Amino acid sequence: MASQPRTVRLTLPDLTTDLAADRGVFAADEVDEGTRYLLQAGPPLPAGATNLLDLGCGYGPIALTLARRAPGATVWAVDVNARATELTRANADHLRLGNVEVRLVPQTTATALGEPVGEPVGELPADLRFDAIWSNPPIRVGKAALHDLLSGWLHRLTDNGELCLVVHKHLGADSLTGWLNRSGWSAARLSSRGGYRILRVTR
Repeated sequence: MASQPRTVRLTLPDLTTDLAADRGVFAADEVDEGTRYLLQAGPPLPAGATNLLDLGCGYGPIALTLARRAPGATVWAVDVNARATELTRANADHLRLGNVEVRLVPQTTATALGEPVGEPVGELPADLRFDAIWSNPPIRVGKAALHDLLSGWLHRLTDNGELCLVVHKHLGADSLTGWLNRSGWSAARLSSRGGYRILRVTR
């Protein structure tokens, strides 16, 4: 898809900045409402976090915000879209955020973001574990693909780690919560606004 660069404004209580975006990347015209809600109302990051993950980073609004809020942690930003990872890297450089590590992960199947524990994911270390994973997940890949995606990454949480998701109720937030609980995880709704749910998932 031909490039059509543009700039979008991310406005939060603790951060206002312009981010480079482009055609062919999620929410290229403006920061997605669900993403903004997650960044505004999501839980505090774990104290002393070492590694954080933005799963499906797009051009980086979640990863960059986490990096600002947790300067002592490494924030890993992953996506299957090469243009998205290039934009995230450029936006991190522009904001002088040296604690952001951007990785393009392979898309061998519809669920390519998830891999079994012990297997390398793109250039990520096989033994890398995360204190928190934040995501506005790709719901439209379909239920089965989404479940496989989350299953692959949930096992990369540390023992006390947590997954924070934002999902709209019309896109299956409540059924996703039920599936996570039936799958042996502890999933609960932290808050809701305008149809969006923020979900917290732990072991």
